[in-house]
Amino acid sequence: MKKGIITFILIPFLLFYALPAGAAEKEERKWQDETIYFLMVDRFSNGDANNDFKVDVQDPKAYHGGDFKGITERLDYIKDMGFTAIWLTPVFDNEEKGYHGYWVKDFYNTEEHFGTMDEFKQLVKEAHKRDMKVIMDFVVNHVGYNHEWVNDPEKKDWFHEKKDIVNWTNQTEVENGWIYGLPDLKQENPEVQNYLIDAAKWWIEETDIDGYRLDTVKHVPKSFWSKFAKNVKSVKEDFYLLGEVWSDDPEYIAEYEKTGIDGFVDYPLNDHLRTAFAEPDKSLSWLFTNWDRNKAFYENPYLMGSFMDNHDTVRFTRDAITKNHHPGPRWKLALTYMYTSPGIPIVYYGSEIAMDGGEDPDNRRQMDFRTDKELIDYITKLGEVRQLLPSLTRGDMELLEEKDGFAVYKRTYEDETTVIAINNTTKSQKAVLDSSQLEEGKELRGMIADDLIRSKDGKYELIIDREEAEVYVLAEKSGLNIPLIAALAAVYSAFMIFIYLLWKRSKKKKSE
Repeated sequence: MKKGIITFILIPFLLFYALPAGAAEKEERKWQDETIYFLMVDRFSNGDANNDFKVDVQDPKAYHGGDFKGITERLDYIKDMGFTAIWLTPVFDNEEKGYHGYWVKDFYNTEEHFGTMDEFKQLVKEAHKRDMKVIMDFVVNHVGYNHEWVNDPEKKDWFHEKKDIVNWTNQTEVENGWIYGLPDLKQENPEVQNYLIDAAKWWIEETDIDGYRLDTVKHVPKSFWSKFAKNVKSVKEDFYLLGEVWSDDPEYIAEYEKTGIDGFVDYPLNDHLRTAFAEPDKSLSWLFTNWDRNKAFYENPYLMGSFMDNHDTVRFTRDAITKNHHPGPRWKLALTYMYTSPGIPIVYYGSEIAMDGGEDPDNRRQMDFRTDKELIDYITKLGEVRQLLPSLTRGDMELLEEKDGFAVYKRTYEDETTVIAINNTTKSQKAVLDSSQLEEGKELRGMIADDLIRSKDGKYELIIDREEAEVYVLAEKSGLNIPLIAALAAVYSAFMIFIYLLWKRSKKKKSE
């Protein structure tokens, strides 16, 4: 009988949780739903002292000890912030002091400072266990300065003639010139082409990685990229190619999309992001103009990678400090835009602690895990909201208001509407949205600071404090759930009657 009573007690709770949740079945995950954490293998985390030979943490151009084991140990740290994918700098065996991975010595081996091939496979496996994807940097434009091919007579026609790029508007020079004196591979040579494509396919087959970030794309002929993309994507379904075309011209970048490269790190947007958020009271209008341009030029602009900084740029924190502003609020507002606008956010390691850094190699400092967690908590919250609301990764975008750094915009996907307000000014700001912009008779529920705005006379009045932001979801007005209360009351009434009847029956038995 005790079991029956316990079961009956649980009925109201089971009923409560069985009532409509209001959430649609989660759709199949797409690359535009990802949030990427970009890290430099050597500078992130040292998990194995056994591979720390010729390590000098005082020398910014030497190896510092970061390795695959260190990253594997920190996967939960990355996942807990809401990141769903990691992008690693090249893991190939490199020449001496090639800590960054871009001076390739052997395309079929891992760098010994980073660990073994088995350790890299374990890293990928552990990431996949956590439902995280792994993107690996792949270099096809050049090899290291002292690569054995350079002095091999049989490989002479594997390289372009040694010449610097003088005219950067001349595409032939851009593709054939030697960057920083690095031996420039001749992808037009079928042997070189096959070697690079075979190596790229081999890494996918061996390690089960999920994507490549393609280095120096504009320095390699489009004809090569077309063959590369076709062959690489034949190995694994939904394999993602993220290209680096360093240019401020979206039309120029978009030409490479025709080769089969899925998305690109969005340098034109980066220029506007850094200008807009390095200090308050700067217009945000160019951010939305950039989106209009992306829609016009790219077949799938949602696969573009938005970023604030990376291993080739001065850190964004330096921008804020140089202008005498605290980097915390600057980062929060910038990240809010990145996480709530179309595109895939790419966050460079250390950004979560507002790491400082100037020109290369100062922008590649060692990660510090013993720091204040305020910005980490904010990024974590943004990550949760981005994963919860498909409108933030798949929806269209409409600017509702922008004035001198205060912007309000909405994202709509199917029956979900999200409103984002970013106040990049030094004063509190107010926006009044009417029925032509939002459906009246509902409420806006804040997901970051728990703000709540109810429709009044067909309008929504948003008030955002200085240097703050909020992400709202348009929802039915909250209040007493009468059907739920009635159902619970009925169950509890039946329960009390059941207990009373048991008590009477027990009393009757005792009297007998």
